[in-house]
Amino acid sequence: MSSRAVELTSQSGPPARPGAILDVRDLSVEYLLDSGIVAAVDRVSFSLGAGEFVAIVGESGCGKSTLLFAIAQLLSPPAEITGGSVLFQGRNLVGLTDSQLTAIRWKDLSVVMQSAMNALNPVKSIGAQFKDAMRAHGVNSREEIAARSAEVLRMVGIDPLHLHSYPHQLSGGMRQRSMIAMALLFTPKLVIMDEPTSALDVVAQRSLMVQIKELQQQFGFAVIFVTHDMSLVSHFSDHLMVMYAGQVAELGPTQQLFDSPAHPYTAGLMEAFPSIRGPRRPLKGIPGSPPDLARPPHGCRFAPRCPKVMDRCRAEPPGLYNVDGTQVRCVLYEGGAGRGSAS
Repeated sequence: MSSRAVELTSQSGPPARPGAILDVRDLSVEYLLDSGIVAAVDRVSFSLGAGEFVAIVGESGCGKSTLLFAIAQLLSPPAEITGGSVLFQGRNLVGLTDSQLTAIRWKDLSVVMQSAMNALNPVKSIGAQFKDAMRAHGVNSREEIAARSAEVLRMVGIDPLHLHSYPHQLSGGMRQRSMIAMALLFTPKLVIMDEPTSALDVVAQRSLMVQIKELQQQFGFAVIFVTHDMSLVSHFSDHLMVMYAGQVAELGPTQQLFDSPAHPYTAGLMEAFPSIRGPRRPLKGIPGSPPDLARPPHGCRFAPRCPKVMDRCRAEPPGLYNVDGTQVRCVLYEGGAGRGSAS
């Protein structure tokens, strides 16, 4: 860091880190609709090192799942990557053919979908789906497939007897654990999770998160975890990305963002969920709703809802500023303002 507490960074966000297994740079995604173009992800950049856990949070419609699908190259029309790159282990995934991506998925990069009931094939047993994934990557030995399938189910706390079960015969938590087990068949370097706990009760959510963290520590894979639940990630993620209207609002160490949120939107999210510890405090909401991404505001996209809004916020889009090691998209930090300006 320079002697200044705050310095302007490029639009590309934080610089790429040497040795990062994932480097997303200026990634943009648009939905090409008859009614117009919707810019769902706007020049998002971040890096992820081996064994790190980054959570992506924000309200519904802020681009979290679209970003995740773009990273995993799972977008389908009318969504389209219109700019940027996704470097995974030094290789740009953008533009690879389906056969090239198939060789990477499951083996090096796995995805756990939001709803396992929709992601799992309802007419195939869990074991048959594991077998299909392994055979797609050249594992044809019946004994090896059976042994590895049983092993990964045990890892997530499920009796291997359930390899013969169909998805509808399992509880929601067991289906999600089965998806995680499938994601770990080849011990990948990166596991991407799209709100895997959204359909579970709070007890099952906690249990699944503990299981994910234990597996990550055991095998050393990196995790991108997309959620709208701020409290869920406070104890599990290393870094936190707050998205708003398709852009990065704030990005930095999780504990730092929780202890001292810099962006007014991050501060608003923190005040919108209850804590079971500490003094009781009234919950506050964020007035209004995210903008229409087909017609975003000309200036700061959070300006219509921001309690700190100034005239210039409506006139010009803010840059990203480095605030004590976090990236913040807010003019409050232009010219050297320190943390706490958003509070």
